[in-house]
Amino acid sequence: MTEMREPHKVLARSNGKPVAILKNSQVVGYFVPEEATDQIETSVASKEDVPTSIKRRKKVNQPVLDYL
Repeated sequence: MTEMREPHKVLARSNGKPVAILKNSQVVGYFVPEEATDQIETSVASKEDVPTSIKRRKKVNQPVLDYL
């Protein structure tokens, strides 16, 4: 966390890749530089796409829902 006082230096050394944030050697989050998100292609879902996606991903999403 000490290095995060100057995040621009950390990101400059990361070469555009996400940086893990650790506390007591455990990952607590990621710091993602803007250029890493440019690689993600996004699109708008229609009203019909949402229920279809929920049904298709139920097995993947259920553990997260159970946790919440």
